[in-house]
Amino acid sequence: MKKIFLVVAVIATAWTNPGFAQSTQTQSLLTAYYDIKNALVNSDAAMAASKASEFSKALASVDMKSMPKAEMTTFMGFQDKLAFDAKHISETKDISHQREHFANFSTNLFKLAKAIKLTKDPVYYDYCPMKKSYWLSDNAAIKNPYYGKQMLTCGAVKETLK
Repeated sequence: MKKIFLVVAVIATAWTNPGFAQSTQTQSLLTAYYDIKNALVNSDAAMAASKASEFSKALASVDMKSMPKAEMTTFMGFQDKLAFDAKHISETKDISHQREHFANFSTNLFKLAKAIKLTKDPVYYDYCPMKKSYWLSDNAAIKNPYYGKQMLTCGAVKETLK
């Protein structure tokens, strides 16, 4: 009985508070992104491709109608760019090609994260001086997705979104 009540309460909260549904949707985008990043950190091209497919599905399932108009407009401006890079990452097992697309993918996701609060948790914007590229992380510890184990801790946190 308690489980049924809990389920009804969660559904009611999501129904009456579109922000709840949106934060869950946008959090799933970040989670999928972090999974791609972690696969690249581990130099696992097959896992990066698989997680990029999951990102694409999460991106396509975002209910933009539940967003405030300004956020929906911003989201729409990044949707195709994010889909493009996620698709390219998912369609290849060439880790260097995946990492090339990951750089642009990360820049666009960060711009979206600055414009729309994607999560209640901090988002760290990290920089690799060797690659001259950025990535997002869910913690302050540097784990470089561009060079993996070769240069795992190369980089620095440049900005934190709270």
